[in-house]
Amino acid sequence: MFKTVLMIEKALSDADVELVTTLHGEEKVSFVVLMQPRGKTDELLRALDDVALGHLDKAVHEREEPGGPSVAGESLEHSLRHLRQAGAEAVGKVVEDHPLDSLRAVVEETGADEVLVLTAPHFVEEFFHRDWASQARHKVGVPVLKLFASEA
Repeated sequence: MFKTVLMIEKALSDADVELVTTLHGEEKVSFVVLMQPRGKTDELLRALDDVALGHLDKAVHEREEPGGPSVAGESLEHSLRHLRQAGAEAVGKVVEDHPLDSLRAVVEETGADEVLVLTAPHFVEEFFHRDWASQARHKVGVPVLKLFASEA
C-alpha cells in the first residue's frame, strides 16, 4: 500500500479526490490528511494572489471565515469521507500551528512514501519559495508533489 500525506487548505472537491486517488493507477493508497486553514496572517498574500489571478472582487472582500476551526474540521471530515468513498484509507487532523513541523512528524511516524500538497495557486509565496511544497521539500525526506486544487 502506498502511504501519502496530503496537505490541504480547503475541502476536497470531487475532482480533487479523483486526482489524488488515481495518481498511482490501481495501487491502493492510504492518506493522512493535514488540513491547514489559511489564517489571518496570510490575508495580504491571499489578496495579492487574488489580484494576480484577476479576482479583484475577492481581494477587496478578503475576510477571515467565521468559526475558522469548526469550518476547518467540517472541511476535513468532508474530505476524509470522500476519500474513503473513493476506496482509499484516510485519516486526518486539523493543523493550526507549525504545519511543516507537523508534516515532518507525520511523515516520520507513518513511514510515508510521499507528500502531496493540494492548494490554490499562491503566486507571491511560490515566487519567493515560501509555499508549503517548496518548504516541505527541505524538511521531510520524501518526494513532495504540488498539485493545484480545482476551483469547484
